[in-house]
Amino acid sequence: MMFIGILFSIAAIGVLCWLLFTLAVFALPVFAGATAGAWAFQTGAGWPGSIIIGLVAAAVTLGIGQFLLAFARPLWLRLAIALVFVAPAALAGYHATHGIVKHTMPSDTWQIIFSAVGAIAVGVTAFVRVAAMTAPGPSGRHMARA
Repeated sequence: MMFIGILFSIAAIGVLCWLLFTLAVFALPVFAGATAGAWAFQTGAGWPGSIIIGLVAAAVTLGIGQFLLAFARPLWLRLAIALVFVAPAALAGYHATHGIVKHTMPSDTWQIIFSAVGAIAVGVTAFVRVAAMTAPGPSGRHMARA
């Protein structure tokens, strides 16, 4: 019975890590939506209003990010926009990894090292996915010939 519990624990950690890597791109919209929803609730919007405002804020944040990535021309601007999306993902990766390793190793130093490695891994994954969200540039095939 203990063997099945260990297998289920490993499977659960694997599923949570997969979910973290899959949803890392959406860390900024989730943070923006949660903040807007909490603000709306504190100002008296109630549960339904705060949920709607949070969802709208998250959708607008993601939409603005995709719009800016699609139409920004300078590379430095695209990198800055990508960094705005990657930084919260890396922070979420750090805390998710730290939450896992603090239960598995007693050394604080190694916990921080593994958490930093997790943050880097999630940040790189989020950067690759954000870079994939950009529209491809002109290929030159459709340019008018003089």
